Amino acid sequence: METLQNIMQTITGMGASAILPLVIFILGICFRMKVSAAVKSGIMVGIGFIGLGLVVTLLSSSLQPAIDYYSELGTGFTIVDLGWPAVGAAAWVAPFAGLVIPIGILLNLLLVRLKWTKTLNVDIWNYMHFLVPGALAYFIFDNFLLGLFVSVALSVLALFVGDKIAPMWQEYYGLEDTTCTTLIHTGWTLPFVWVVNKIFNVIPGLKEWDISLDKLQKRLGLMGDPAIIGVLVGLILGLLTRHNLQNIVTMAMGVAAVQVLLPKVVGVLMEGLTPIGKAAKTIMMKQMGEDAELNIGMDCALALGDPATVTVTVITIPLTMLAALILPGVRTFPIGILTSIIYMTTMTVMAAKGNVVRSVLSTLLFSIVVMYLGAYVAPGATEFLKGAGVDLTSQGTDFVLTGPWEILTYWLSTLFA
Repeated sequence: METLQNIMQTITGMGASAILPLVIFILGICFRMKVSAAVKSGIMVGIGFIGLGLVVTLLSSSLQPAIDYYSELGTGFTIVDLGWPAVGAAAWVAPFAGLVIPIGILLNLLLVRLKWTKTLNVDIWNYMHFLVPGALAYFIFDNFLLGLFVSVALSVLALFVGDKIAPMWQEYYGLEDTTCTTLIHTGWTLPFVWVVNKIFNVIPGLKEWDISLDKLQKRLGLMGDPAIIGVLVGLILGLLTRHNLQNIVTMAMGVAAVQVLLPKVVGVLMEGLTPIGKAAKTIMMKQMGEDAELNIGMDCALALGDPATVTVTVITIPLTMLAALILPGVRTFPIGILTSIIYMTTMTVMAAKGNVVRSVLSTLLFSIVVMYLGAYVAPGATEFLKGAGVDLTSQGTDFVLTGPWEILTYWLSTLFA
């Protein structure tokens, strides 16, 4: 068991840019692609994810002066917002962790073969989203089978959720033959903002207010171009956080660069995925009939090519920090949450069909709810993190620990405490 766990942890520890090329290559061979074509598809997907990582890092570094400005204003936060990398790594300490990926893959293949799901999840790296709730259950209840069951059950749930959202995902983002299997966002962020948008539909004034980047570009011409919008948003953010001219210009150009570069690196990633999708569909139709369908399940980062996601991210980050400073009862400064906002927006923008105003409001509301839920689950999260060997001097929490399954697990633990 320990050997299998070490192997799985080593593989996932290489990151998406190393894992996915191998997974895509193996899938290409299974779907009877030429070896050369499968190799190229894998390499292009890996390059695409490296590009995504570089551009997201550029966005983070561009916004850092604004984050530092707000961070210095706040005191008295008693819970540490660790961020998903630390929490995801801690989940691998659970003794069942090495079993989750092979069991999840086998169940996925079986369910596809039985036509119970149309989603083939290749996002092995994001299995940590299934492991975190399972590890939380394990460390709270000290039950191996419960932890394993929770993790495997969520890996299956991600497939059915992927089926459900695939039409919306493909229609808005234009990502044919794909869906999203990042369950923390498809099963938590998306349902929340979907309800929020239903509420927006009955609010006079707001329901008629439809501002998308496409409509802005048509009305404003050059001033509506994503690059120009990026510069303007960066300038305004720099001025609001009282930075000098050098920092303001750097921030503005960084945001503008992200607006332009993200769609291009997503295009590289799709260049690798598209042949796999076509080959998979051909094989499925031959073996399972003309009505067979298959969508490749991927990370939500695949949707970051939409310029609205970056615009909404840049606007929402300072608003979230401001909310943490002025709202009563907030016990953690949302540093970890800030790193997740760009991925949240892939769901909030899709739910709002590109409406920037609705996307900003729903992302902000979701971030606020997550801050409070993170504080609620912090005692259980701290027990899990300390059990996994994370050195904490106070309570710790993170956004990925606020999903409905984690909240339910912690709530049940309080009943049986």
